[in-house]
Amino acid sequence: MSTPSGARFDVQPSVSNHFSWINTQLSMQRTLMSATRTAVSLIGFGFTVSQFFERLRSSVPENLRVMRPEGPRDFGLALIAAGVASLIIFTWQYRVADAEMRSGEFAAIAVRRPHRMVAPVYIVAVVVTVIGIAAFVTVYMRL
Repeated sequence: MSTPSGARFDVQPSVSNHFSWINTQLSMQRTLMSATRTAVSLIGFGFTVSQFFERLRSSVPENLRVMRPEGPRDFGLALIAAGVASLIIFTWQYRVADAEMRSGEFAAIAVRRPHRMVAPVYIVAVVVTVIGIAAFVTVYMRL
């Protein structure tokens, strides 16, 4: 069923709709927090794997080494890259959804402030992304 104005939704300004909008915003933030937590785990585990096997390799005699010397480093890099890439995608999706929730038909029920407030979870996601990129470069350059 379509509305006469051709809008996708019939958004009426009411207390109930406004609180539903806030609930949706908080749900999107929780989703981004979960993605950030997963990315931190992937980045941390990737960094740990590469560093652990790098240090372990020096204590194992040459004739007992069975894996390629760059194998653990490559696996660690893959985990770090997966964490950073997933966080970038989730952060971008969050920004798109947030912009959609604040414009168009939803503007009537959105929270209005004179200065746009940036959600702390967004800041944390950006900081973790930067840390992940630094970890990737560190492992790649073997620093």
